[in-house]
Order: sequence, then C-alpha cells, then structure tokens
Amino acid sequence: MTPLSAIVRLGLILVMVTVARAEDPPREPVRRVSAPPEIQSSWDDLLVGVKTRQDWARRREVLRKRFLELLRDEHKPAKPPLELKRHESTVVDGQYKRWLISYNVEKGERAHAFLGIPLKLNGKAPAVVALHGTYHLGKERLAGLVDNPDKAFLDQLCRRGYIVIAPDHFVAGHRIPPEGPYDTRRFYSRHPEWSAAGKATYEHSIAIDVLETLDQVDPHRIGVVGHSLGGQGALFLAAYDSRIQAAACNCMAAPFRHNRQVQHWARDRWYVYFKHLRPALISDRLPPIDFHEIMALVAPRPMLDVSALNDGDPLTQRQRVLMLMKVIDVYELERAPSNFAFFVHGRGHSVSHESRQLLFAWLDTHLKPRSATQTRLVTE
Repeated sequence: MTPLSAIVRLGLILVMVTVARAEDPPREPVRRVSAPPEIQSSWDDLLVGVKTRQDWARRREVLRKRFLELLRDEHKPAKPPLELKRHESTVVDGQYKRWLISYNVEKGERAHAFLGIPLKLNGKAPAVVALHGTYHLGKERLAGLVDNPDKAFLDQLCRRGYIVIAPDHFVAGHRIPPEGPYDTRRFYSRHPEWSAAGKATYEHSIAIDVLETLDQVDPHRIGVVGHSLGGQGALFLAAYDSRIQAAACNCMAAPFRHNRQVQHWARDRWYVYFKHLRPALISDRLPPIDFHEIMALVAPRPMLDVSALNDGDPLTQRQRVLMLMKVIDVYELERAPSNFAFFVHGRGHSVSHESRQLLFAWLDTHLKPRSATQTRLVTE
C-alpha cells in the first residue's frame, strides 16, 4: 500500500467515526448531590444589617416613616365627624341586608359605600373592607350588580357571614369628577401636596371607623380584601392602619423596582398615584421605599398575596416571586411564618375560582373562630 493510499484510508476511517459519533444520542449530564445554593436578589436589602427582632423593630420605624412620606400623609386634612347616613336598603336572597350609606371624609366631602350585614348573626361578627379595581361603577361591581360577578366581594363575603363595607374609590361611583372616572386633576388642585394614593388610603381607614360604629362588628376581627387597584389599596391600608387584622390582596400593581413602566405611578394625566414622584422617576430615581418594605410593615399580621406570572411584564412578575420570598423572612423573624402566604398562577389579571377560594379561606382562617375551619373525623 502506497503512503498516499494509507492516508486516504485513514481519512475515510476518521470520517466514518465522526459521522457515527454525530448520530449517537447526546449524553445526559452527570447530576451530583449538592446542598441548595443561597438565593440572592436585589430584594435582600429589606433585612441588611437586621439580625434580631430588636434590629427589625428599629428598621421598621424607618420604613414606616418612609411609607407615610410616600403617601404624603402629613398633608391629609383634619378628620371630620362621620355623620353616617343610611339611604335605601334591600334584602338579598334572604341572606343579608345591603345598605347604601354615606359619611364624611373631608370637610364638605362625603364618601358613598355599600354596607352588607348578614341577617343571621350569632353575636359579634368579623368585618371586611372590600376594595374595587379600576372600574367606574366600583361598589356596584363589588355588590354583584354589574360587570364581572367574580369580583363581587361584598356579595360573596356577606354570604359567608361577614359584615362588609365596599366604598367607592374617591374618583369613581357616586364621586366621578366632571372630567371622567379616575381623573385626579381636581383632587390635586385642592391638595397639591398630598397624593391620590394617600387620599385613597386615608379614606379606606375612615371606612374602618364606620365599621367600628356598628354594634354587630367585632373590632378585633376586621380585614381587607381587594383586586387590582383595590389589591394595592388593601396592602396600603394594612400597612397604614393596624386595626386591619388580616389582608388578602389580588393582582395588585407592580412594584417600583424592576418595572419598565414605573413612570405610570406618576404619570401626568388621568389617575396620578404620586404626583410628587414624577421629577425623580423621569430622572430614573426610585423612591426610598418599595413594595417588599411596605408588605413587611404588615408583619406579623396575616397577609396573602395572589398574583399572576402573565399579568403584565413576565420578568417583573418573576421578580415579584423573589420579592415575596424575602418578605417571608420578616415573618420568620417575627416568629409568625404561618401569617404570610402567596399564590402565583397563570390566569392573568383575574379573580378566578381558585383565587377567590384562597382569598376567602385566608380571611376565614384569620378572622373566624378555629371551629369555622377545623376539620373533623367521621363519626359512625
């Protein structure tokens, strides 16, 4: 065999081996036993320097101050006498009476709400502030009178034995401004230093005042539930007012951090949550507090967060999961880990059946006697 023939033959063998190897199935990587790695994220700043409950108590005071500054709470008006009035009423399916009520929230300004009271109560009952999303007939939807019955929290909770107050947001329902629903221009003309989010939170706190005037309400068992804008309102109210003993929030807004649409929190038209944040946000500077810190202000009181990975920017919503994982560290520190929970689904901006069951079961667990949720063995 000539040297040239040998080289050609060797080349053919190499080609055949290469083709054979290319046709072999890929080898599975070897997976080794390992300890779980620590998960680190930008949300870890919540507990930087915090090692003990005493450390957290000091940190909490700083966050509380920042939260009130975010709301511009120092610019709220003096609280007027309620002067609660009951207007028309109706009995719904023999289950509860629904009243249309109104009460003062500012001098010369009254809020309207539906108030539902179950007809058959054994003693004082738990109560809930139900907050609607961005819908022009807010409390009407909460009562199940219009639009999507999935969001009829007042009707559904009254049937479960709760006393429920469902106020209109201050630019919806009975109080739609001439410019249209959720237009906050008139509000800022009257209160240029306050914030719309602060106004809403303050009014929701006054709704608790209304509940406390009712003999049927147990003032130690008051909760809040809300969807969308109402979900964010539920969080803010629980962080703002310690009378809230359980919060259930559904599909609330995205946090400031890791949010490509963060300027929506301070837009220059329609519903402007925080007008004072606009110069900073335009300059890419975030406020000194974010949602993980506001959630932590609720601890150790019970809080449930329900959200969807496909509600808006999917990357932002995945960051939300990391955020919630850090919040539970605060509940661990407060020795109340069972008082925090979150559920993440793929049903978008909705209040689906399983979400409603979780929201209501959460309130039942933390606002009703243990006997209401306790399981029992079968007796023969």
